[in-house]
Amino acid sequence: MSNTQFFAYLLVMAGSTYLIRIIPFVAIKHKIENKFIRSFLYYIPYAVLTAMTLPAALYATSSFVSALSGLIVAVILAYRNKSLTIVAVFACLAVYITELIISYI
Repeated sequence: MSNTQFFAYLLVMAGSTYLIRIIPFVAIKHKIENKFIRSFLYYIPYAVLTAMTLPAALYATSSFVSALSGLIVAVILAYRNKSLTIVAVFACLAVYITELIISYI
């Protein structure tokens, strides 16, 4: 890849990223009063994060079963308001133990 091609790609990427972030500020001058739109915008980051994380979490190990067990443990502990460290440690332990059990079967 040549330098000119690289900088052209970089310029397009930077421009598209900038436009995505600046268009809402330019288009919407006042506070959004509609409850539906406010609720929709509130939950967008959570939905996007879930859509990006969940597939990766299910295929991150050598077995779908071990990944699912780690995900279930993580969801249960997070639902019980445990800290991020506790959730991560116990999810990793669940995956490790499940992988050990699967290797003996």
